Amino acid sequence: MAEKVASLGGEFGFINLIRSRITDPAGIRGIGDDCAVLPMNSKSDLVVTTDLLIEDVHFILDDITAAQLAYKSAAVNLSDIAAMGARPIGCFLSIALPKDITARWADQFIESFIAICDRFGATLLGGDTTSSKGPLAINVAVLGKVPCGRSKLRSSAREGDIICCTGTLGDSGAGLDVVLSRVSSAGSTKLDADAEWLVRRHYEPTPRIQEGLLLGELEGVHAMMDISDGIASDLNHILKASSTSSVQLGADIHVEQLPLSSKLRRWSAANGKDAKIIALTAGEDYELLLTLDPKDFDLARNLLAPLCSLTAIGEITASHKGIRYMDGDHELNQEISGFTHF
Repeated sequence: MAEKVASLGGEFGFINLIRSRITDPAGIRGIGDDCAVLPMNSKSDLVVTTDLLIEDVHFILDDITAAQLAYKSAAVNLSDIAAMGARPIGCFLSIALPKDITARWADQFIESFIAICDRFGATLLGGDTTSSKGPLAINVAVLGKVPCGRSKLRSSAREGDIICCTGTLGDSGAGLDVVLSRVSSAGSTKLDADAEWLVRRHYEPTPRIQEGLLLGELEGVHAMMDISDGIASDLNHILKASSTSSVQLGADIHVEQLPLSSKLRRWSAANGKDAKIIALTAGEDYELLLTLDPKDFDLARNLLAPLCSLTAIGEITASHKGIRYMDGDHELNQEISGFTHF
């Protein structure tokens, strides 16, 4: 029997297979960060990202509105631009529509997509449209610019850095759980205010564009990426990219310091869930995850204070490999892993 793609080591094993067969052209950074980085002129680099959303994989069409789907399709790509410390300048949209999609749905989708892109300065410049005999599929590409050589990369973490994140974690993951429960009950379950808020956080994440620009100006911010697959996956990307043959980096995460919203805490308690584990593993928060020189933490936190919180959740270390999860003086022994498609 032929081996399945999962035998490659999951989604990231497949990505590594692709990357192993490509050599970046001189002066260009390709696969390995939230965006590719290309020289644009003597002052700026161009950053480019693309993301694909498939019906019944990334969203349930009967549960999400056209406006929400348009918002999320743009936001998850804008988040990649933010993670590079870049400013959006334009975007492209390609969409494959099943023939039973209504004209009203399509109009609402395009109106909302253009609105969020214009809000963040990423004017819709083109793309492609086609019909689909299967699920609805959406592909978005966003372009941004950043001062030459100033992109924030995954590969720049240093021993002794503080690990930080913006905003709160786990809200989107809990929102997805609510969505799946609502779908399985055919919408018969009435949601309380906390559950409704968590669903909005799942469908309408906030791209941290302004926060990324502010952090991008700080020399003390070393590695940065957005949180799409959960801390347990995404922090490992930073550790792997920043390690060398002579120095293997690890991390300590202090789970009691994870920033959790009051809504997530209440919903988790009411539903027998562990809010901390959701925050570590669920993903799709699209907050920024960064490593920071300890002496610059107060400066960074104060810069972001008018926009969102910045929380220290751990440290980069060279004393061990991988991530160690600490709850006070106690190390968690349970298996903790983030999301992967395969």
